[in-house]
This record gives sequence, structure tokens and C-alpha cells, in this order.
Amino acid sequence: MLLPVLALLAVPVLAQDTGAIAKRLVQQSGVHHRIGHTPDFVVDPSWPQELPQHWLLGQIGGVFVDRHDHIWVTQNPRTLTNEETGLEAAVPGSAVSGLGFARANGPISDCCRAAPSVLEFDANGKLLQAWGGAADPGWLEKHCRKEDGCIWPSSEHGIYVDDKDNVWLGGSNPGRAPADQTAWTTNREGPDGFVLKFDRQGNFKLRIGAPAKGASSNDANGGLNGTPQLFRAADMVVDPATNRLYIADGYGNRRIVIVDADSGKYLGHFGAYGNSPVDEKAAAAAGTWLQDAAKGNRKPAFFRTPVHCVKIADDGKIYVCDRGNDRIQVFDKNDPALGKPCSNPDGAAGRCGFVAEQWISPKTETMPVLPGTAVAVGFSRDKAQSCLYVGDNTNMTIYVLNRKTLGEVGRLGRSGKMAGQFQWLHQLSVDSKGNIYTGEVDSGKRVQKFVRYGAAGCSGTGSDQVGGVVAK
Repeated sequence: MLLPVLALLAVPVLAQDTGAIAKRLVQQSGVHHRIGHTPDFVVDPSWPQELPQHWLLGQIGGVFVDRHDHIWVTQNPRTLTNEETGLEAAVPGSAVSGLGFARANGPISDCCRAAPSVLEFDANGKLLQAWGGAADPGWLEKHCRKEDGCIWPSSEHGIYVDDKDNVWLGGSNPGRAPADQTAWTTNREGPDGFVLKFDRQGNFKLRIGAPAKGASSNDANGGLNGTPQLFRAADMVVDPATNRLYIADGYGNRRIVIVDADSGKYLGHFGAYGNSPVDEKAAAAAGTWLQDAAKGNRKPAFFRTPVHCVKIADDGKIYVCDRGNDRIQVFDKNDPALGKPCSNPDGAAGRCGFVAEQWISPKTETMPVLPGTAVAVGFSRDKAQSCLYVGDNTNMTIYVLNRKTLGEVGRLGRSGKMAGQFQWLHQLSVDSKGNIYTGEVDSGKRVQKFVRYGAAGCSGTGSDQVGGVVAK
């Protein structure tokens, strides 16, 4: 079983006990708490390869594997600290760096500087290209001009590459000042309330939304050129069969909004259980998930912010991360009621496009800034896509679910700072071979690759309860 893994260790240390090294890697990064049959994984500690130009990554806002098995990463350079960016010089005409750190005497150390916001890697971790954002000198002036409709977000969040090789990006900055108002601040008009579309070389094509002013979960045309007004969008996916773009909208709004991927024209939106319009007033008054649950409301009829992910399986099921409610919800893209005016306050399956839900470690306490558990989902690459991978950035693990039953059949990764562990897990995506790529925020600030070996899919009913303390 471990022979494919040993290829990762084909370096001069082969004279040493590589079997023991491989065993430790598997123990540290493989599937644990296994209840059913799942693929096996081991972290590749050498992925990605070293970045050029002394570049360093900040918090990872998005990770996505495209149809070429290239891994796209968007990161936020503004989250790098002074000691992490000691090589950054002062911006022209100023005594501070782009991040606002004093640079009266030039760079303060020999390492490092912020990478551009968008990076493309091959499966071996080789950097293919990098572009975008204020840390890419001169790029904004050539590729993201306001007169063309482009405003770069102040906090990059979410990346998706469609089957036509268009690159989609969101932003989650709440518009707080003055700490965010550095030389690298790109959206000075308000919270990030838009999604941007580029070609793979970084040429601007479309903007949906506008700088936001507040919650607008039922807005249909308040953005640029009559597109919907978004509010801190977190994730997006295009259905190639219909050219519909589904946006997880997001950190401020409480919906999945559906637009045409070419024009941005509004097509519909839905909230929890398929409810539309979204009851923003009731959601705002309900408090946190645990406060609400203590009052007996175990099935809130609204998404709690952030609505953090949206992904579509090959069979047409849409998976939504209702992170603030510690759950995922499943919808049917082929149900004509989905996205249309529809009422389903009791959460009945088969109504308003709603199919099912699963609680993800539902006793996890919500926090003021980063609430909830479910942050990202991905699918195994067997024909049935029988595994559903659900990332949890509070409990720092990936739950492996049987996609048919939504039961937990295993877990991948644990909390920690070593290779194969997670420090604020935030994103995940899966390539054509079933390998998983992850991104971390807060102090994590890294991407990792987990190499699949063994089984391609999942079997076994699994546990109805997802999450909870595992006995040591």
C-alpha cells in the first residue's frame, strides 16, 4: 500500500529508514476515526515547490483544481505581518511598505515579500504563473481598471475556474478602517460586494455586484449593469450544462444567488431549505446558532453567515456550506422550483429544490468573527463521487462522508502545525486522481497536498452524527 508513498521520499535520505518516515507521515496525515471504507491519503510535505522572488503566501482565500489538473490559489497579501515581509520596501513617495509597515531605511530583513494574489500550480507543485492584486506591481493599472468596471477586492476570497478557463474571484472585506486603508487597499468604496471574472492570463471580463452598503439578500439588480448586489461573496461554481453561475453570497448576505455566467443577469436566488425570499429580519434577530438552538429551534429556516461554499456534483446535487449553522444543505439543480419564489419554513425534503441536510459537529460554539464548522466541500473522483469531503475550520479536520447517506465514514487531518495537520483549515479541492488540496487562514497561511492511494471511493453507512470528540 505504501509503495506509491515512498516515491515522495526519493531523496538522498533513502539510506536511512524511509519506511519509518513514510509510516509517520501516514499516521500524521492519513484517514483516522474510520467507520467505513474510504480512500487513503498521505501528505506530500514538499508541495508546493519553492516560490520565486522570495515570495510568501498570506491567508489562503481560495483553492480550486481546474480541468487541466492545475491548482489555482488566491491569497491575501495584506494578512502578512511585518516580520514576514521584511524585504518589502517603501512604496514610492512614502516611508511605509504597501502593508503600512515603517520602511524609512528600506527593507528590514533579507526575507520575504508578498506574492501576487493569484497563483497557478501544476500537480507537482511547480508555479506556472502568478498575477493580480496590489502586490503585483503595475498589474492593477493594466488589468483591473475602474473605468473598465474592475475593482479588486480588499480581501480576496474564493477562486473558481470554469470549463471555459475563466477565473472567478470573490472578496470578503467588511470595509473596516483605518487598519485596512494601506497603500495596498484596492476597494475604498465599501465592503467587498462583487465577484470578478478574468481569463486565465488575468485579463478582466466581467463584474457582478458593487461595493456593498449592507445586507441585501433579496436584491436582484442593484449591482453594476443591473447585476445582483452581493455582500462579501465567499465561493462560486458554474454549471457547464446550463451556464448558470451559483454564488455563495456569503459573509454578509444569506443566500445562493444564480446568474448567467456570460452577462451576470439575475436568474434567481434561494436561502435555507430553498426559501425565497430570504427572511433577513428573522435571521438577524435569532442570534447565534447555539443561542437559537437553546430556544428549541433546531431547524433554522435561514442560512447563518457566512454561507461559505457552493459546489455541484455530477448528478446535479448542489452542496451548500451553511457554516454559521454548523451544517451543509443539499439541493437539486434540476428542480424548477429552486431559486424561484418558494416557501419551505419547515424544511420539507422535495420542496423548493431542497433535498437533505447534515449537521457538522453541531455543538461547536460559534465565535464572533469566524463562526461555525462547514467551510468547504469536495467530491471523490470515482464514477459515483461516493465520498463527500467536508472541511471544518474550527475543529481542524476534513470529514469523509458517504455522499449517499451523509454519514461520517472517516476523518482526514487533525489540528496542528505539522505537515498534514491543519491550522485554520479554510478551503479544499480535489483533482482527477482524487488527491486533495487544502488552504489555511489565520496563522496557517499555507497550501497542502494530500496524495490519494488505495480505494477510489467510499462505502459503508457511516455514523449519523458527524463530528464530536474522538477517544484517544
